[in-house]
Amino acid sequence: MKPIDEIDDLLTRAGAQWRADEPSAPEPDLERITGASRRPQRWVPVLAAASVVAVAAVTLSLLPNGAPATPQSGPPAPATPEAVQSFANRNEQTGSNDDLLVRDGSKVRVSGQVIAAPNVAPVFCPDRPIPTIGYLPGKAPAPTCPDGLKVALTGVNVNLLTDLETIQGVRTGRATLTGIWTNRTIAVQQQAAPTPPPNVVTPPLPCLPPKGGWPVKPSNLDDPKVTQFLDKHRDQAFGPVIYHPYGEGRTKPVVIFVGVAHGDRAAFRKAFEAVYDGNLCVAPAQLSRGDADQLAGKLAGLMDRDDLGITSSHTAMDGASENVQLLVYTEAVKAALTPIGLGKLRIEPAVLPVA
Repeated sequence: MKPIDEIDDLLTRAGAQWRADEPSAPEPDLERITGASRRPQRWVPVLAAASVVAVAAVTLSLLPNGAPATPQSGPPAPATPEAVQSFANRNEQTGSNDDLLVRDGSKVRVSGQVIAAPNVAPVFCPDRPIPTIGYLPGKAPAPTCPDGLKVALTGVNVNLLTDLETIQGVRTGRATLTGIWTNRTIAVQQQAAPTPPPNVVTPPLPCLPPKGGWPVKPSNLDDPKVTQFLDKHRDQAFGPVIYHPYGEGRTKPVVIFVGVAHGDRAAFRKAFEAVYDGNLCVAPAQLSRGDADQLAGKLAGLMDRDDLGITSSHTAMDGASENVQLLVYTEAVKAALTPIGLGKLRIEPAVLPVA
């Protein structure tokens, strides 16, 4: 046998032993992954840090068009008494998102794709979930924007767009545009380079560590009894979410966060600890998994309406809100979302009012 073969064999056996020593991964929530009860538009952006994993979250192979959010490096900030209190307050806040309302005559700002087809006015098109498809050189279709999302532009200089290119006779690029909003048209007053996408900031673990810090100990999160318990209490609790408070590694502790939206939190923890072994953080959450599913279903029913411009939704990883991505937050959109419960929604529009 050649020496290189012996080395390969040694590495293969070492890798097999390492995999055998690793704990099993948590069981995935197939209903969420396959989207059995949800529209394809529901999505979750890639989490910022590899140090936090939302076990029950849905993750689709859909990405916003344009540059993705910039990942945040390193573990999330450690919990402090102030951070824990802020977390509790955030989960109890309600509001109408009125500071995001846009009316005719409002000064607004957008940043994203501009599409300029021949013989028609250029349009702004917000980032949205689209499938990533590879095309042969010269075979990509001309860029388009759904009717319910396009915003007509006047006064934009297409020649100054960043990353300007022509595809099948249609010019497209990116920019930040500021101007006056009137009847789904922006009269551009200022044009600049596109705004870099924001970092995805993961919330801190909403529990203070025990004296001496979180210990390294095994977790039985993949135990069927744990999965069954959490499924049984999906109308009460949110999660689980896996945290690596000191970074990832075989010698680093793992902490499981479960948020309790309804009922006695202490009683829930006591009952959960009867089946779960490992580091545990139980804290308030505004939404349970059941609440989030109901909100997602109601929002999915509104995504067919072009006049509302709702592109997607996802649940905040701490259960604080259902985050709704849409074109512009108007009085008509507010009226449509009010029956769902504005205090449980975080509105994330592409068209932002400028004070």
